[in-house]
Amino acid sequence: MIAQSGAQASILLTDLYQLTMLQGYFDQRMEDTAVFEFFVRKLPAKRNFLIAAGLEQALSFLENLRFTAEELEWVSGHGAFRPAFVRCLEELRFTGDVHAMPEGTVFFPNEPILRVTAPLPQAQLVESRLINLLHFQTLIASKAARSVLAAPDKLLVDFGLRRAHGAEAGLLAARASYLVGFAGSATVLATPLFGIPSFGTMAHSFIQAHDDESVAFEHFARSLPENVILLIDTYDTEAAAAKVVRIAPKLEREGIRIKGVRLDSGDLADHAFKVRRILDEGGLGQVTIFASGSVDEYVLEELMRKKAPIDGFGIGTHMDTSADAPYLDCAYKLVEYGGKARRKRSEGKVLWPGRKQVYRRYLDESRMAEDVLSLEGDQQSGEPLIELFMQGGKRTKASEALRALRARSLDQIRRLPTNLLSLKTASVYPVTVSEAVRDLARQVDAAQREHENVNGAV
Repeated sequence: MIAQSGAQASILLTDLYQLTMLQGYFDQRMEDTAVFEFFVRKLPAKRNFLIAAGLEQALSFLENLRFTAEELEWVSGHGAFRPAFVRCLEELRFTGDVHAMPEGTVFFPNEPILRVTAPLPQAQLVESRLINLLHFQTLIASKAARSVLAAPDKLLVDFGLRRAHGAEAGLLAARASYLVGFAGSATVLATPLFGIPSFGTMAHSFIQAHDDESVAFEHFARSLPENVILLIDTYDTEAAAAKVVRIAPKLEREGIRIKGVRLDSGDLADHAFKVRRILDEGGLGQVTIFASGSVDEYVLEELMRKKAPIDGFGIGTHMDTSADAPYLDCAYKLVEYGGKARRKRSEGKVLWPGRKQVYRRYLDESRMAEDVLSLEGDQQSGEPLIELFMQGGKRTKASEALRALRARSLDQIRRLPTNLLSLKTASVYPVTVSEAVRDLARQVDAAQREHENVNGAV
């Protein structure tokens, strides 16, 4: 029996066709080296760039790849798989190489952010979970980066766990948003797991559970004297701000200082201006205003335009679900097998063959100017973006601290061309496909046509 609590770590968290293909590969002894690349075909509407994320979880998955006795029992009992194949799965481990863009790297369509080189059955089996891990964190990191662009000098906190699409999504959204510049998360488990700073205030229920709003404020302040942030929009926002002013001297005499107030509904800009005036006139100029409630990058952009006196924001549902662009058109495709380049030519889904590298060129060594997509051995000018992270199934370097990934991401965002900083679709960033890639594509196509003609003649 496979326990539900450990389901996210199970090798059976995959598509059935991965196993059925492995049966076919086993029958035909197809175990030569295969090369697969993960990339995004096109940007969603209103996205000018993406940020690579999820590599750490992908590498951990590959390191621990194996079938447990319970999983093998399930495969054996399925009915589609023969005993000799099931016995083969007992020894399956990932023994391949992984090249990738480091997490926090800005990238663009058709640029591979991960390449797996391994015996075909291994490289095939890991497809679904790798896409699952890389797609989600890249999606959320790219969405969260837009809030960082909209409000670069504000405190931004992930508030999205409760409406995230499952427990893993909530945790990984906290990680992905911190990676691109958020200050932390309200999700408690993100702190012990990832070292992400935790933030929290109170809910309306705490206020409602008291008969008197001022008493609720005082009780909360005395319980958490080092982090007094009071939610003031349960009933009347401005009236509650006035109550905060009235109780502040009493709390001060007890050695407790009110750190901030939080707004969670209504016209945030209007309330913020009124609350700021009430607090300032009451001698509480040091008290900050924090806002939440259906906030996303578009709301932030409008609040910044109005110069609303808000010091920080909780970003929740819209970010953790990437509500305006809930998926990426991404793929993990075979580009080489048995030493021969391979190319998919399906209508609307043509891909470039061969092991690739991306070179980035800069304007005055600061702003990104152009990327060149080339083959691994075709040296181009610029900075190569794809690095070796795993060889022979073992990591080649220690995991980077999340803070280091965050610093890289923020540096990458600072180096974006100015025309890509808009929250609306701007001009397309230039990605040039090298002649080496184009020549290889022509060779693969010609060889495929020749093969089809010969077989057709026979």
